[in-house]
Parts: sequence; structure tokens; C-alpha cells
Amino acid sequence: MKKKLLAAGLAAAMMLSLAACGGDGAQGDRATDSGTDDTEQTSQETITLNVAYMPNYGSLWSVMTAIEKGYFEEEGIQVELTEFQDGPTIISAMESGSIDIGYIGQGAHKLCVEGNATIFALSHISNGDAVIGGSGIESIEDLAGKTVAYSSGTSSQDILETALSSAGMTMDDIQATDMAAENIPTAIISGSVDAAATWSPGTLTILDEVDGATELCDNLTFKDTTVSLASWICTPSYAEENRDTLVKFTRALFRGMDYAADENYEEVAQWVADQTATDYDTVYSQRGDADWLTGNEVSTGAADGTVEGYYTTQKQNLLDQGAVTVDPPVTDYVMLDIMTEAGE
Repeated sequence: MKKKLLAAGLAAAMMLSLAACGGDGAQGDRATDSGTDDTEQTSQETITLNVAYMPNYGSLWSVMTAIEKGYFEEEGIQVELTEFQDGPTIISAMESGSIDIGYIGQGAHKLCVEGNATIFALSHISNGDAVIGGSGIESIEDLAGKTVAYSSGTSSQDILETALSSAGMTMDDIQATDMAAENIPTAIISGSVDAAATWSPGTLTILDEVDGATELCDNLTFKDTTVSLASWICTPSYAEENRDTLVKFTRALFRGMDYAADENYEEVAQWVADQTATDYDTVYSQRGDADWLTGNEVSTGAADGTVEGYYTTQKQNLLDQGAVTVDPPVTDYVMLDIMTEAGE
């Protein structure tokens, strides 16, 4: 599979663009146990954050860099990582109190629009999702009547519905088979489904192992009208109670993004491979899955309206698809002020 690098003009086109750790005191930044709040913490106090991720480069590229480079430590933060397979599960874990902060891909953003989670940092603009046909399926139209694996509520469903719509089709025109994201590659490799909608590295595995597999579309296919975003989130109550901690976390994350986006792919890929227990080559091959924004780009974009424009486009796409039925202002669920302040 060729490495897909996003076109430099994507930003302009969009502006017309994870055993859960115990929940014993994660809320309130541990400071509430002593009756103090964020602003009263001394520089010697360490905030422990339970952070959810998914096992791929896109989820870990910046947070692993910030850990390995000591940026979180400099902010007085200790990050405890927990792996999940998809964004909706991460949000459920946050709602249960076992996770403080988490990473989500495109599909779970509908839950942010609906008020279940608050976005405090944009991670990157993704090109990691794809619809792949097995042997003999060479176009989106060829999916008609075929069994297609997808994972509901995730970016897998998002790209599948977008692809079908582009061909004048709906989910009713295919035999849609909902399954856990981690099972999708095995399903198409074994021949139990005809096609699949999923994300990297699953897409890379399918293309490598299925004879005659064809990538029918990816996020870039629809770049003129859609945007696929990845974000860092928390619950609305956590955001309200722990603003200073979110600024600290985002400041360290932005430094990680600055370093990781500066062509340090080999080093970052090794850190991600170590965390996910994945071979290095598989992780390194995911480096073309997104437009890896720097922290400065996100902070500046949050201040000048670019980032708000990305989330506005995303929300409109979700509305057009019928994925959400509410239409709140972006600023109701995206903390642009955290991104701006973290970059100052």
C-alpha cells in the first residue's frame, strides 16, 4: 500500500477541517482529597491522570512523545495509559470514572456534539480510515448486496456511510455486518465478509494479506466536503472542575506534537511500537495516516477560527448523515480557549 500523505491544501479546503485504571480519586486531580483545587497546587505535587488510547500511531504519536521527552513530567503530570479499541468505549470509561482523559477518532465525535464529552485539544486531521473491497470488488457501487464489515459508532461507520452516499447508496443497499473493530481484518482475510470499513493499521493488514484487495476510498477521497478529525477529550464535568490540569496536559501534548511532527518518525514509531507491543515496521508504515499538526498550528488555528471551522464542517457532515440530530454551537463542546492558552 502506498503511503498516503495529506495534501498541504486540506486546511484551506475545510475552511470555506483508549484493564481500565482504577477510578479512585482521578476526578478532581487528586487535589480535592486535601481540600485544595488546581490553582493551589504546588510545583512539587504530581497529578496522576488515567489516559485512554487506541493501539495505533495516530492515537499515540503525540502523547508517547510527550511522555518520553519528559514534557508531562515538567508540567507535574504522571500519565497512566490504558488501551481501548474504540472511542465510544473510551467515553463510557470516562463516564464511569475510571478514565480522566482520552483520545477519539472521527466516529466518536458525534457523542461530543450530543454532549457526552468535551473536546479540549485537536490531535490531527486523519487519513487513516478506508473502505476496502475483497477480490472482484473494485468500486463503491460493487458493494451493492455484498457483506461489509464495520464497527458502529466509530470512524469505520462514518467512512462507510460517506462512501455509500457518494455513490447514491445507503446501508440498506449492502449486508452491513457490525463487529468489534479488532475483528474486522480477520473477517475479511478469512473470507467471511466481502469488504470492510476500518482504520489503520487494520487497513494496512487487509491490503497486505487479502489477494486482490482494493482500497475503494479513504478520508482524502472526500476532502473537498468532509474532514476527519482526531481529538483529546474528557467529560464535561471533568472539564469544568479541572481546567488548569487540561491546560498543563495540552501544553505538554503540544510540545510532543511539535517534536513528533518534525520528521522524527523513526523515533516516535519505536515508542509507539514499544507501548503497543507491535513490530516497528507495522507502526512506521502508519506515519502517512494523517496531517500531523504541530501544537503551534493547533493553538494558532484555535485563536484565528481555523480549528472552529474544522469542527463546524465535521458537525455539519454528521447532521447531513443523520448521525446527530442536535446542532449546538461548536464552542459548547470544543474548548478553543484551552488550545489557545496552552500554546501561549
